[in-house]
Amino acid sequence: MTIQPQRRAYPSDLSDARWALVEPVLTAWRAERQKTSLGLGGKIADLREVMNAILYVNRTGIAWRYLPHDFPPHTTVFSHFSAWTADGTIEKLGIRLHRLVREKEGRDPEPTACVIDAQSVKTAPSVPIETQGIDAGKRIVGRKRSIVVDTLGLLLLVMVTAAGVSDNDAGKQLLTQLAESHPTITKAWVDTGYKTQAIEHGAKLGIDVDVVPRNAQVKGFSVVPRRWVVERTFGWIMMHRRLARDYETKPEHSESMIRLAMISNLAKRATGETVITWHNP
Repeated sequence: MTIQPQRRAYPSDLSDARWALVEPVLTAWRAERQKTSLGLGGKIADLREVMNAILYVNRTGIAWRYLPHDFPPHTTVFSHFSAWTADGTIEKLGIRLHRLVREKEGRDPEPTACVIDAQSVKTAPSVPIETQGIDAGKRIVGRKRSIVVDTLGLLLLVMVTAAGVSDNDAGKQLLTQLAESHPTITKAWVDTGYKTQAIEHGAKLGIDVDVVPRNAQVKGFSVVPRRWVVERTFGWIMMHRRLARDYETKPEHSESMIRLAMISNLAKRATGETVITWHNP
């Protein structure tokens, strides 16, 4: 049974329809958690409200301790976010919704082609210096987000590293993960930052890596075939203010924040609800 929260809803809250998609994964997590608990009692957090609070942070960009008081305590919310990151619950939720959306679009649940790209972002002062680096090409001190999306622009994999890690090295790691988690993929499009090593590594894994360069004859912005899909995904992600800069202490928490931004998008797509854009606030 779905229970509406006893407060005024925030725009980032899950609707009943979206919660119905999310609830089985979180309920299964709690059931597994209780098997290993000591049964000491204590107040049990409302999982829907915890997820709403996490999505609120993701969408608005506020610090955890600035959560409105009508949500569960920020320590409770963060502890759930940390646990769901560590045990892969957020990743599992993204996979579940990804498959639902692909099926709704008339596609096979597992894709056969993908696009890979990276984005360097500045970090907050609280981010440990050892997890940062310098992207010399873009002159950014911070971290790098490397993502893999399918041809619909839906997130498959994400990896957050220091900004100094080359696209080539990050791409090789992503291709290895891709071959393990999505063995149906045989084609990947990339930009010119991915060199011969990544292409050869993909070939060993059975993935044809195709470099798509920009048109040198066109000055300024231009739509690049295939690559525009992943650029649009970065646009979707950046609408979530927590991702305008990297605020997370741990890179794996940064990865979860990116997955949560896509989960919010996927849940709306799966239920047929409006996906908010700059033109439709």
